[in-house]
Amino acid sequence: MKNKTKKSPAYIIILLILAGEAVFILPFVLQRIFRPTFLEVFAINNVQIGSCFSIYGTVAFFSYFFGGPLADKFKPHLLMSVALMLTACGGFYLSTYPSLLNLHILYGFWGFTTIFLFWAAMIKATRIWGGKDKQGIAFGFLDGGRGLVAALFGSVGLIIFSLFITKDIELTSFTERKEAFKQVIIYTSLAICIISILVFFFLKRLSPSEENISISKSNLTFADFKIVMKIPSVWLLMIIILCAYYAYKMTDVFSLYAKDVMGYNDIESAKVGTYLLYMRPVIGVVIGLLADRTRASLWIIVGFFLMLITSGIFASGIINDGSTLFFILSIGTMAIGVYSARVLYFATLEEGKIPIALTGTAVGFISLIGYTPDIFAGPLMGYFLDKNPGALGLQHAFGVMSIFSGIGLIAAYLFYKVSKTKNT
Repeated sequence: MKNKTKKSPAYIIILLILAGEAVFILPFVLQRIFRPTFLEVFAINNVQIGSCFSIYGTVAFFSYFFGGPLADKFKPHLLMSVALMLTACGGFYLSTYPSLLNLHILYGFWGFTTIFLFWAAMIKATRIWGGKDKQGIAFGFLDGGRGLVAALFGSVGLIIFSLFITKDIELTSFTERKEAFKQVIIYTSLAICIISILVFFFLKRLSPSEENISISKSNLTFADFKIVMKIPSVWLLMIIILCAYYAYKMTDVFSLYAKDVMGYNDIESAKVGTYLLYMRPVIGVVIGLLADRTRASLWIIVGFFLMLITSGIFASGIINDGSTLFFILSIGTMAIGVYSARVLYFATLEEGKIPIALTGTAVGFISLIGYTPDIFAGPLMGYFLDKNPGALGLQHAFGVMSIFSGIGLIAAYLFYKVSKTKNT
């Protein structure tokens, strides 16, 4: 009984879930759900919003490198609460509808707040909460719960948007839609401020053994990176995340596909993105449980296989406004594949035998390349979407996704084989 390890309380993972998605609502989720409206009220096109993501991704690229070791030296509640509050401040500025130049600066600022201060701290906190044997369910709860939080933010955003639209959406003026979306941004920012305060006061202690699995706050050197770089599973995980994250970025165009190809209006297309987000918590919990009973890497392979099949279907152009049921089934299956891989790629840290004390450093190094789609995915998708507006541009974009899905499938299989050999 003396050696029995106390577990962190359940409210810790709830806070991690709330914070883990709240910090990304303003940079990503709002434009994912309201993409047609976002482009209209800011008077920008797909390439220009893509360039904003590139600025974000460029800042994030360096933030991963330096933010990883930072998470091994400071308490998560400090880093995460400050990150949330600063991100919310950026949201209040977003509600003033800044110019494209200032929008670029804002996205760069968010790249710093959400990644340098927040990202590795959140991943490490989740790994600590899950312990040695419950990594699948820990990250399943995290990502699935984040999906639920995103869906709730989306639903509340839609309600707020609708409340300020006094007539049928097609009959509203540009000014009315702009004011309605401004209220969505403001209320979202206020919610993030509240979550920041909760994190600061209630996430102070993850577990009684937290200090024993953290590196000393001194000795912040590149020696930790050298250790991490010698682990083969780290490099494969880097490729897996790169491909899975690109596929996740493609969920940004689901609402656009619904409008341009299926003929939905702004509110109907926003609902498509919101409904899919509600799949994420279910997938997260189910896949997390399955991963703890088998192996996380096995289900990542399944996820990439589903992505490869469905992206090929969308790239073929056989889905149109006359095949609604096929559209729903295909987009739902793709979401299962995307969310399955996304849920589990950090749950494989234990399977890949990456030391828990080096979690922050490993996450920073892996993310350095793994999340580069933040830099190039937006402009790449924007290029295809604006060069051939409508169905053809979307087909080309999904064609690129199928290539990444194929590469990810190979990397996931190799990770499965390598980690199996090491564990044996």
